[in-house]
Amino acid sequence: MKSCRVSLAVAAARRLSAAGDEEKKMAAGKASEPEEDSPRLSAQESDALARVDSSLFGYQRLHEDGASMKALLVKAVRCYESLILKAEGKVDPEFFCQLGHFNLLLEEYPKALSAYQRYYSLQSDYWKNAAFLYGLGMVYFHYNAFQWAIKAFQEVLYIDPGFSRAKEIHLRLGLMFKVNTDYESSLKHFQLALIDSNHCTLSKAEIQFHIAHLYEIQKRYRAAKEAYESLLQTEDLPAQVKAATLQQLGWMHHTVEQLGDKANKDSYAIQCLQKSLEADPNSGQSWYFLGRCYSSIGKVQDAFISYRQSIDKSEASADTWCSIGVLYQQQNQPMDALQAYICAVQLDHSHAAAWMDLGTLYESCNQPQDAIKCYINATRSKFCSNTAALAARIKYLQAQFCNLQHNSLQSKSKMLPNIEEAWSLPIPAELTSRQGVQSTGQQACKPQPGSSGGAHGSGQSLPPHVSPLDQADDQSSPAKRKRTASPAKSSTESWTNSSAQPPTPNWYLSPQKLQLLEQLRANRSSLKPLQLQMLEQLEAQLSAMHLHQQQMRQNSSGQIRASLPNGPSLPAHPVPRGPAVRPSCSAPPLANGPLPPSVGNNHTPGTRANGDVPYLHPNALPHNCTSPGDTWKSQHLNSAQGLQKGPGSHWAGPNGDRTLSSSASADGGPHNQVGLSATTPSEPAVNHLSSPSSTSSPASSSSQTATSGAPHGTAPTKESAAPQGNGSTAANHHSPERSPPAASADNPQLSKRSPVASSRANHVHPGSSASSPASSPSPRSAAPAAVNGSGGGACSEDSRSPLKLEPPELCIRAALKPSHSSSTVSIYPTSADVLKACRILGKNGLSSISVLLNKCPPPRLPPPPSPPLAKDKLNPPTPSIYLENKRDAFFPPLHQFCTNPSNPVTVIRGLAGALKLDLGLFSTKTLVEANPEHLVEVRTQLCQPADENWDASGLRKQWRCESSRSYTTIAKYAQYQAASFQESLREENEKKGQKEPSDSEITSSETVSRRRKGPFKQVKFGTNIDVSDEKKWKLQLQELSKLPAFARVVSAGNLLSHVGHSILGMNTVQLFMKVPGSRTPGHQEHNNFCAVNINIGPGDCEWFAVPEPYWGMMSEFCEKNNINFLKGSWWPNLEDLYEANVPVYRFIQRPGDLVWLNTGTVHWGQAIGWCNNISWNVGPLTAYQYKLAVERYEWNKLQSVKSMVPMVHLSWNMARNIKVSDHKLFEMIKFCLLRTLKQCQTIKEALVSAGKETIWHRRSRDEPAHYCSICEVEVFNLLFVTSDSYSRKSFVVQCQDCARKGSSELDGFVVLEQYRMEDLMQVYDQFSLAPALHSSSS
Repeated sequence: MKSCRVSLAVAAARRLSAAGDEEKKMAAGKASEPEEDSPRLSAQESDALARVDSSLFGYQRLHEDGASMKALLVKAVRCYESLILKAEGKVDPEFFCQLGHFNLLLEEYPKALSAYQRYYSLQSDYWKNAAFLYGLGMVYFHYNAFQWAIKAFQEVLYIDPGFSRAKEIHLRLGLMFKVNTDYESSLKHFQLALIDSNHCTLSKAEIQFHIAHLYEIQKRYRAAKEAYESLLQTEDLPAQVKAATLQQLGWMHHTVEQLGDKANKDSYAIQCLQKSLEADPNSGQSWYFLGRCYSSIGKVQDAFISYRQSIDKSEASADTWCSIGVLYQQQNQPMDALQAYICAVQLDHSHAAAWMDLGTLYESCNQPQDAIKCYINATRSKFCSNTAALAARIKYLQAQFCNLQHNSLQSKSKMLPNIEEAWSLPIPAELTSRQGVQSTGQQACKPQPGSSGGAHGSGQSLPPHVSPLDQADDQSSPAKRKRTASPAKSSTESWTNSSAQPPTPNWYLSPQKLQLLEQLRANRSSLKPLQLQMLEQLEAQLSAMHLHQQQMRQNSSGQIRASLPNGPSLPAHPVPRGPAVRPSCSAPPLANGPLPPSVGNNHTPGTRANGDVPYLHPNALPHNCTSPGDTWKSQHLNSAQGLQKGPGSHWAGPNGDRTLSSSASADGGPHNQVGLSATTPSEPAVNHLSSPSSTSSPASSSSQTATSGAPHGTAPTKESAAPQGNGSTAANHHSPERSPPAASADNPQLSKRSPVASSRANHVHPGSSASSPASSPSPRSAAPAAVNGSGGGACSEDSRSPLKLEPPELCIRAALKPSHSSSTVSIYPTSADVLKACRILGKNGLSSISVLLNKCPPPRLPPPPSPPLAKDKLNPPTPSIYLENKRDAFFPPLHQFCTNPSNPVTVIRGLAGALKLDLGLFSTKTLVEANPEHLVEVRTQLCQPADENWDASGLRKQWRCESSRSYTTIAKYAQYQAASFQESLREENEKKGQKEPSDSEITSSETVSRRRKGPFKQVKFGTNIDVSDEKKWKLQLQELSKLPAFARVVSAGNLLSHVGHSILGMNTVQLFMKVPGSRTPGHQEHNNFCAVNINIGPGDCEWFAVPEPYWGMMSEFCEKNNINFLKGSWWPNLEDLYEANVPVYRFIQRPGDLVWLNTGTVHWGQAIGWCNNISWNVGPLTAYQYKLAVERYEWNKLQSVKSMVPMVHLSWNMARNIKVSDHKLFEMIKFCLLRTLKQCQTIKEALVSAGKETIWHRRSRDEPAHYCSICEVEVFNLLFVTSDSYSRKSFVVQCQDCARKGSSELDGFVVLEQYRMEDLMQVYDQFSLAPALHSSSS
């Protein structure tokens, strides 16, 4: 691939040089015209540029010793743009690709994006160019357009797994998936980067740190501890990595109970954090963690000093202020605690713990009305997991408040200002001025007479949170600079422009004087004349202060925080905040009410692991990597966040929940950003891609127009290949959700959705002069079609390229239908011809035999079926067949009906009765008697209504389906199942004895809403119980042989019976034990095979199913909700599906009913009662089933997901065992054999040329298919095994690409050969199309 790319670049450079000579001749013949000063490239310069592409990005030091290369690139860009302008767009698309590379290396990202998109719009087979896709991915990554960057990078690895920058791709994919909370995918890509011996942006130690931290986020604490400690043993560990590792290790020991007893854990945590601060004394996050640890063991002064250091090092941090408030409250200094909490909630309006602690403080000071307001604010935070208890507490306080008489309430003195007054108080400088901590430490030991709690507490009071009036206007603190409107104001008014905030006047009352005012008011009747005079002065001053504050709020009401025009994006005025580790909103024990006032009850240390993940900002990655040892100098990393310096770079806590501040977007944070980056890209927000509506004549275009890099209002010239249909642009054919994102006019960061502004819309304008006939149809439609990849790389029938997509009528399908033209290559060459063609491959991998160069475009998501269904057809009736006797079950049309693609799901009613199946063999009682100690996987879930899925707090619907995994035995789960049933009976009896609710109570929307949203109880679902052992489950498996052949576990017509080994749960039986509410989340079956599911009873199950053509839309819904469609756990929101016109089949499966899920059907289900189910997969011997299985095999490869069915291995077994009469099925299998044969021979030739011999290792009977232990792709015939594992006979297999990444010369590997080439050739040649048999199905 590399050599092919270089040759194209050389050709482009030479054409450019020749074009320059031609221009010179033309200019000489026009003496009357002034000669233009057009730059020209010499032959030497052209040769140098031919070796330049995107793979040099980050490795070419243009700003240091690469000045000459930078000058050459600048000259090349001018030359290319000049040529493109003069050629009026009639240039080879390769010029645009090279121009994109040059601009990328110069870090001219808008121009690079524009040139790449022009290349993409002109080059139909652009997906073959790995360097183009890599460069495009890098530009998207720069703009935080992760959705598109991930797609581009995945396609590079798909078409060229041995790409020279594969390690860099895996690294960046790992970072992006980590930000997107897809931790499994992130871990896999970091591990792939780690085994690669090539260089990349991060060092090996940094990658190891990310892997260890991913273990921690996934709650694999033992593995995380081992990984952190192993990393600390590394020699010459960079200080920043060491500091970050010790920080994470220390905090993890403080928060995770299973890592030891509390005393030892805290001691070890403090030791780690102190060592971390030795490595990086400026880490505010480590100081904060150390303060939390000191606070938990009662070292109040040490905790306070640590918090003060944290504020000094990391600017504003809501968590630190909240913790300071807890310390003050514990020391009985309520006024100081109040101000600290106010600081916290002003820095982060959604800080639930601070609001709860503030409410508790007000409640302890007998100010229930203010406490209620604080609790209500806490419940509004999406980070509060204690909503139900808070709501009960609010209700209790409201009732208590209403019962108090107004007069008696007025007579009581207020210890604290109310919430509105507190919000407007000036913040004193005692703790916020950026001075040395020594003065703080000294003041901590001095008595403070003005402190509200100085005479109380445990003998060691903290420095008061007050200051003299002359310091009241000090604005050095970020907390003060973030003064905002009262929480009672609307959210849009709450964040004002920080730069416009005026200084606090020095005549404002200090907190000390406000407290004095309250005391004087309370004792007005007994005051002396001097005290009355002081009271009048203070009240007058207070009135003036309130009036001034009101005027300031009115003046600043228009200063709402600006947002970028493309929806959720970066804050226009970034909120400087350090890493936030929000403590969970734990529910304290009940006393006089649901929430008694206890000190610091919401901010207890040790309730939360460190979610402040050291995420790398994309722009922190150096664009010009020096040497691996110098990478840290160019990273600008900050150990306060591990490996990232930037505000709020952490996105997810260790439990996977987000920790975004209120400055993030309302939908949970932008999905296309690494953290909350506080800066937009370095380029100005200029429209480098013109909008579809803008038009311009070529004469008015500037030199940038050639690459669509024009300023505002300037349109590019039209390219020769620009499609022109009925006067509309190519944008009319684009699907808004699938078009490649283009930079908007105001925002160079790409919007997550780019509606009509696709790449072609940015380059094609109806007002431009077209060089192609106006009546010619659009050559490409942007609507992607179904993915039709093939096993072993077989070409798809109608697969679509990733960004540019062909209409079905123009799609080349030569790979899947016989050729009748002499100018094309038949897919039926003999094996000898194939091997001969492989042997004559040149060193550069090129050959004149086109079938050997045949690459398939990466698979794409299918488009939504068109036309969309009417709303009244979105709940279609589920096909149901009622059986009365055995004859009905074996009636051939039943098989045909079930496997008909137009029936996504079929319910066969009464099957057990018709076939006299003894379902009692699968009852819980029989299972316990047969194998009581058999292993059961348990999923702990929330019991919810089947058509809804709420988060744990019950506040909002979501797609993510939460569950935790554990293991038990059949006997123990049977006890739980029975106990659950008895408890349900008891609850029913209790309900019968209670008074029936009235109609008005039932219809109350609030009551219904509260009842629906929880709180939800937990249920345990016994899943994936393997019943494949014929010795243990002989009677059960024999009973299933009564089923008709098409539905049996094993049959000649079942593709999975030809795999040759067991695939648990697919060609073996699995059992499920359920209680009401047990959920099987949404999914398609592995490799799109059919599934059989029988309900044993006694309860029912409810099912939901979506037809296979809509799986692309389901995948996009998962992507929008930050869930991995293939590996994540999700429960669709029916409202979302109906709004998108997705039909949903919904039905009840009763005991004895068989559910047949057809090929590729998306489904999910929930138990209504107590029941058991059995299921397995079936592969009908049809072209449709094989085609969809191969499509998913290729899609899995693109997504780096293991295919459970080894389609290459299965295809060769089918060729050996089955006579195929279906022409389409035969073509697909034959082509898979052809590709595999070619691949085997090519690898063997490469091994021979490298002097590497293969070792004969005959495949044994029932030996499973092999997968790469690193990347999990199927490995057929030639197994690359490490020498160590070979000597131990453990055979750890790798694919060729992974083996060469570890050692380019394959040192330390042996290659095992499982099939003789002669045997494979014989199978290939003998596999031929059998005559059609006119026999009925059985």
